[in-house]
Amino acid sequence: MTPGTGALRWARRRLFGSPVDALITLACGYALFRIVPPVLDWTLLDATWHGASREDCAPGGACWAFIGARLDAFLYGFYPAPERWRVRLVAALGVGLVALALAPGMRRAPGLVPALWLGLLALGGALLLGGFAGLPPVETREWGGLMLNIVVASAASLALPFGILLALGRRSGLKLLRTLATITIEFWRGVPMIVVILLASIFLPLMVPEGLTVNKLAAAIVGLALVEAAYMAEVVRGGLQAIPAGQTEAAQALGLGYWRAMVLVVLPQALRVAIPGLVNEFISLFKNTTLVLIVSLFDLLGMVEPSIADPKWVDRRLEGYVFAGLIFWLICFGLSRYSVRLERRLAAAQRR
Repeated sequence: MTPGTGALRWARRRLFGSPVDALITLACGYALFRIVPPVLDWTLLDATWHGASREDCAPGGACWAFIGARLDAFLYGFYPAPERWRVRLVAALGVGLVALALAPGMRRAPGLVPALWLGLLALGGALLLGGFAGLPPVETREWGGLMLNIVVASAASLALPFGILLALGRRSGLKLLRTLATITIEFWRGVPMIVVILLASIFLPLMVPEGLTVNKLAAAIVGLALVEAAYMAEVVRGGLQAIPAGQTEAAQALGLGYWRAMVLVVLPQALRVAIPGLVNEFISLFKNTTLVLIVSLFDLLGMVEPSIADPKWVDRRLEGYVFAGLIFWLICFGLSRYSVRLERRLAAAQRR
């Protein structure tokens, strides 16, 4: 059978298998015909790629010269230009850690990557803040752009261990502990995240001892982490419920206590089952970092409006939002593909 014949058979079976299928196929084809050419014209064919101001932009097409001119603002926000090497250094360390986590040999040291991640969070925060070893201090209100999204998402990812503890608490045999965990989860799941961030920036400073201050970025991270921990707790609880009770009983028969049985036997299997849900929550967490704008922190999306305040680039809002949306999509798509790869790798290791 020739490739052409196979393609025709596939199209006839999948696209024109019935009158309804044919009608849907024709409708979708017409919609694509109406949508795709204008989009290609605007984004590529009629676009302007180089220029010093909006006067250089051709009418009818996107002005990507605006993105090139304001790229530093989209990446770093208001972070001082002479100190941006710190951001690049932390980013390089983060990329190195991700590459290390993807290495096949890391399966033999499962606790190494989380430990290095915690160390990177501490080191990265210290480098970005400065104020030691001759590094000028940079206040968090100057942080912004994509850098801010990644910092907030990375710090708020500490919600996962808290979520695991909440899930274990909700399944605990101790009624008091189970009740407290349930109340915590249901409360934080029921409050809008934007309200949590706003209230955290107001009330959290009132809860710390006198003389200490809590900045808006820290409050936003705490608010995001609390809500995401509640969501992740339910995902982990679903994974725990999927593990047969015989696994716990077998671990106990071997003489393992509750915590050793959980850490060595039950949780690894539960987290493997919960990977799709957990990755979905991490994607949601990354997208929700845009909510820091409510406390006057300008992330990648929030930098669009300050960027078009430049008289040279007035009315280039659409290009800014398209660029921000594309960056968010690429990162979220990368997370989803990593999830698929991780599931396949763990499934292959389980079959051995």
